[in-house]
Amino acid sequence: MSATVAVILVLAVGTYAFRLAGPVLHGRVELPARVRELLSAGAVVLLVALLATGALTEGGGFAGWARPAGVLAGGFLAWWRAPFAVVVLGAAGTTAVLRAAGVA
Repeated sequence: MSATVAVILVLAVGTYAFRLAGPVLHGRVELPARVRELLSAGAVVLLVALLATGALTEGGGFAGWARPAGVLAGGFLAWWRAPFAVVVLGAAGTTAVLRAAGVA
């Protein structure tokens, strides 16, 4: 067995163990309230970082103003509890209109 196959197998077993740990340990391990708050805040921070990276960068540089404006329009529609299809189409439409108008 090559080293590459061994590494893939070890990672596969580790991934399966992590996925199995949730159902197996559910109800047996109680996290303190502070840890649950920190995990919740950490999830929000990671999602915002992913959103910012996807909205503002392309190919290692600034993506232009049309994309962040589209994300902002989609965010406003989501805030107003518009249906998901309306949010997506509103964000894409805003970006498309701005790009067609020459806003990079």
